Amino acid sequence: MAIVTFTSPMMHKDKAVYAVAGDTKTILALADQYNIPIPFDCRDGNCGSCLIEVSYDDPTQKKGIMLTDKEKSKLKELGKITEEEIENAEVNDMPPRYRLACQFIARDEDVTVAFSGVPGGAD
Repeated sequence: MAIVTFTSPMMHKDKAVYAVAGDTKTILALADQYNIPIPFDCRDGNCGSCLIEVSYDDPTQKKGIMLTDKEKSKLKELGKITEEEIENAEVNDMPPRYRLACQFIARDEDVTVAFSGVPGGAD
């Protein structure tokens, strides 16, 4: 079981929830379940409005699901990922710090998910 902690300037305080290991629920679906206001427009990786920053409570236990082609493309378009980070994710299983909440699935690692509350993470 993973503990996912959501943090945002939009929230009065951080909220930690359990994500069942082996479940294929995305971070966005988990946020919806617990009324956490991550912005989104499409739920399909096309718009980039659900941009999140993921940090791992134990950096040696990174197990995030692979980047989808849509996610790679959108993160590159937003300037949130480099070719080097994509290669590191694909070759060394080292997930990048920025993800799309509609594509990211927490495995059995504890993570903190930060979001600005502004679609696409813009300031």
